[in-house]
Amino acid sequence: MRLMNLNGRLHVSTRHGAVDVASASGGQFSADPQAVYGRWDEFENWYRVQRSALKGGAVVPVDLERLGSPVPMPRQVFAVGLNYSEHAEESGFSRPEQPVIFTKFVSSISGPVTTVALPEGSVDWEVELVVVVGRGGRHIPTERAWDHVAGVAVGQDLSERQRQHSGPAPQFSLAKSHQGFSPIGPALVTIDEVPNRDDLEIGATINGEVVQAGRTGQLIFPVPVLLAKLSETVELYPGDVVFTGTPSGVGAGRTPPRFLNPGDVLCSYIRGVGELKQTFVAVAGEQVLEAAQVI
Repeated sequence: MRLMNLNGRLHVSTRHGAVDVASASGGQFSADPQAVYGRWDEFENWYRVQRSALKGGAVVPVDLERLGSPVPMPRQVFAVGLNYSEHAEESGFSRPEQPVIFTKFVSSISGPVTTVALPEGSVDWEVELVVVVGRGGRHIPTERAWDHVAGVAVGQDLSERQRQHSGPAPQFSLAKSHQGFSPIGPALVTIDEVPNRDDLEIGATINGEVVQAGRTGQLIFPVPVLLAKLSETVELYPGDVVFTGTPSGVGAGRTPPRFLNPGDVLCSYIRGVGELKQTFVAVAGEQVLEAAQVI
């Protein structure tokens, strides 16, 4: 199953287009894309029964620029730093013994195809596998953690490095939460649709040049370990988001460092899941995120 946020309404993607869930369910499920995670088991059962009928039902074309994040308003957004060995090395750190956790603020979330205004500073790229919680809880066992996942998506953890490392203590959360700095999409892909949930090809290009290439099988702390570790401390809620970390190839790790400039086009992908596309502009004064700000 692939869920999309099209024009602010929850849709199921099919080969022929997208089906509006609220209409197809006769109002049983809300049009609000975020609300579905709170009824995940019920929704999965409904989809299983209706799957064949949905394929032959009324569809609308999918305009990628009208897609919002499939998880637009999560209660909690977690992010993981230094979760690939080569990325830790290029960042000047040793391999961590425990997950390095921070947060990105919800107001930074956007859809998969956007135009992003570059703030002052040095903006870097970090393609990531995003995991969305379908069944929450505390003390989730590692061996059952995948059962708590609604699905996965492609994410970008855009980062302004100057603010990130400024002050007496790092400012990870603020530096990574400018408007449009957390694109997610293009769809929420359930695990049964993913070719290999534990080892997916992941990468990014800038203006067609490959800048990141890796596999999620290289994660130091795989998805089940992350969910188990997080839930030791906090309660996970349906619809929560986890950015699982980025492979090597970020701009700050290069010699000399390289950062995003106006006119750059960043494409981020995970094979079998989807692709994001961000175009960067310089905007004086108030910053505005254009295109696909549909939530």
